[in-house]
Amino acid sequence: MSPWTSLITALTLLLYSVITINVGRARAKYKVMPPQMTGEPNFERVLRVQQNTLEQTILFLPGLWLFSVYVNPLWGAVIGAIWLIGRIVYAWGYYQAAEKRMIGFAITTMSGMVLLLGSLIGIILALVKP
Repeated sequence: MSPWTSLITALTLLLYSVITINVGRARAKYKVMPPQMTGEPNFERVLRVQQNTLEQTILFLPGLWLFSVYVNPLWGAVIGAIWLIGRIVYAWGYYQAAEKRMIGFAITTMSGMVLLLGSLIGIILALVKP
């Protein structure tokens, strides 16, 4: 088990925790109490950041670990760090305005795809290796 991959995993969970806390804070600020999911557009953007991050994390974490096992743990962690930075840029932009999320979205999508495709190549090479 790679400490670098583990560090990126822990930082991803920390980021998701902060984003989740931001939803609770936004609920109080904009008076959108559970189970309500809509209301003030500023609240909805904060909620969308959490939901989108959850959706992306489900793809990211297995890709990170598979890449780290079958390709290289250090490169997996580097690409994972890029994904994390992209997620922060995404959240920061989306909190301001929906249009400002695109750079972060592009960074996370591209780095996530590199992890997934690299994993597939590494797995296939491990299968066909004599």
